[in-house]
Amino acid sequence: MIIYLVFAAAMVGLDQWVKAWVIGHIALNQTIGFIPGVVSLTHIKNTGAAFSMLEGQQWFFYVITVVSLIIVAYLWREANRSVFYQVGLALILAGTIGNLIDRLRFQEVTDMFQLDFMNFAIFNVADACLTVGVIIVMIYLLFIEGRHKA
Repeated sequence: MIIYLVFAAAMVGLDQWVKAWVIGHIALNQTIGFIPGVVSLTHIKNTGAAFSMLEGQQWFFYVITVVSLIIVAYLWREANRSVFYQVGLALILAGTIGNLIDRLRFQEVTDMFQLDFMNFAIFNVADACLTVGVIIVMIYLLFIEGRHKA
């Protein structure tokens, strides 16, 4: 379990480093090319969730964060069965904590990754961790865990 907590801490560190770099190098609402035609870096502040949903409702995000951390702790009880599952939980933990740090420090989250090939919410490393982590956990719970029990 320690290795997964170290991994989660490293991802939180990466998230915070990228956010600090963007704040220090890209003006608010400025866009710079990163991978042409794929991803640009756009410095925005977000007090809501994806696509600015629930904008300004910080109390809601604090509640969701606490609930998420409780759920991850609960799920981790049986996580030692699968590296895949533990990586997913570690990513969820990292994403949750990464955005919580921003909300506590600034009452908003710094986002920067803009997909150039589709209309999608601008996101950050913590958001990517959360998304990938949830996908991994869902794949495990829906398709892998059932095979172990059968």
